[in-house]
Amino acid sequence: MSAQTVTLSQVESHLWESANILRGPVDAADFKTYIFPLLFFKRTCDVWDEEYEEIVADTGDAELALFPESHRFQMPDDCR
Repeated sequence: MSAQTVTLSQVESHLWESANILRGPVDAADFKTYIFPLLFFKRTCDVWDEEYEEIVADTGDAELALFPESHRFQMPDDCR
């Protein structure tokens, strides 16, 4: 059995085609109305997680890290 080598351009092409399949009938220009809110939500979740980890590392208190006052963004528990 021989190993198959995949080039970077093949991976990029495959990912691009996968994204087009997932996008479906939505016009590429209108796709930003779906992607930008997801990117914003992802970033706010990442910031919350970073702040949580920093507080726990600094204080060792996981409960303190859950206080709303400890974060720039408020994320519902079931949304992270």
